[in-house]
Amino acid sequence: MQRWSHRTHRRSNITLRGAAFWICAITLLVSLSAFAYPRTTSSHSTLSSTDIKKQAAGQASAPPAAAPQTPAQAPQNGGYVGADACKLCHEDLFEGYEKSPHFKTSFDKHGGASHQGCEGCHGPGAAHADDPGDPKKIFSFKTASAKTINERCLTCHVSGKEQMDFARSVHNKNNVSCFDCHSSHHSKDSEFLLVKKQPELCYTCHAAQKPQFAMPFHHRVNEGLIKCDDCHNPHGTVAAKQVRTSAAQDAVCYTCHAEKRGPFVFEHQSVKIEGCQACHTPHGSPNMHLLKVSNVNLLCLSCHTPSAENAPGAPSFHNQAAQYQACTMCHSQIHGSNFDHTFFK
Repeated sequence: MQRWSHRTHRRSNITLRGAAFWICAITLLVSLSAFAYPRTTSSHSTLSSTDIKKQAAGQASAPPAAAPQTPAQAPQNGGYVGADACKLCHEDLFEGYEKSPHFKTSFDKHGGASHQGCEGCHGPGAAHADDPGDPKKIFSFKTASAKTINERCLTCHVSGKEQMDFARSVHNKNNVSCFDCHSSHHSKDSEFLLVKKQPELCYTCHAAQKPQFAMPFHHRVNEGLIKCDDCHNPHGTVAAKQVRTSAAQDAVCYTCHAEKRGPFVFEHQSVKIEGCQACHTPHGSPNMHLLKVSNVNLLCLSCHTPSAENAPGAPSFHNQAAQYQACTMCHSQIHGSNFDHTFFK
């Protein structure tokens, strides 16, 4: 009997504790609810029934609040559509362009799926793809001026040593554009994307030089052994006539005629001052060794006269008879000598 009463008392204590726990929890929830919404409760408590009806009617008639405006989204990838989109309409141009080295370098230069191929030169093509009938939506080299074309090409090619003097070149000053000589789509020379092979390309403007290479004695340009740009840089140099020079500013002739270069102990001043063209015509001549005149003595006497200031005159015993027909018979080292100041052997 005593054990049963002890268990009953213990169960009653547990029941009371549980009831107290739930009472405290409910009280806490009610307090938190009142604390979280004090203004809503107070505002509704102060409004009359008429005010509540007016407020509800106003909310029903008011237009829905406009969504916050966001700035217009820019075209994806900066307006670039990729080379495949250009190929859909310009397949004939794309085929020629795809086979050229310019195609590969344009991909390497701009990189990425949206900045490559055709758009590397023509600019973003999204607007042109949406409205192909408007020529102003894409850059066209056909209608652009020579200055604009050159500036666009030099954005990539300005770092090359061949183009670094283009601003001072004769071609640039005469309003010649890059596309007068080069073609990205239909080039005939895969190395430099030329519209024609040399020398035919150069002859289209430099017609006066074409018959010079048909002379009996000429540099073998027409035969293909020498090209025009072996001696001239079409993109400009610091020398006259866009002639190439070495790092030491020596004449370009020495790249082939190295035995005439020197340095010599006794130098021929005309070579140092005027260069090879003092005696030779570079393209072609009816005279041997591309000399300016047929008679060697006349060539020498053009400088070595009694009235000459910078060259000694011919001595009196040079009577120009048959035995003294050519000055170079004795003065054989005419380009320079290490042994004799009169250029003897």
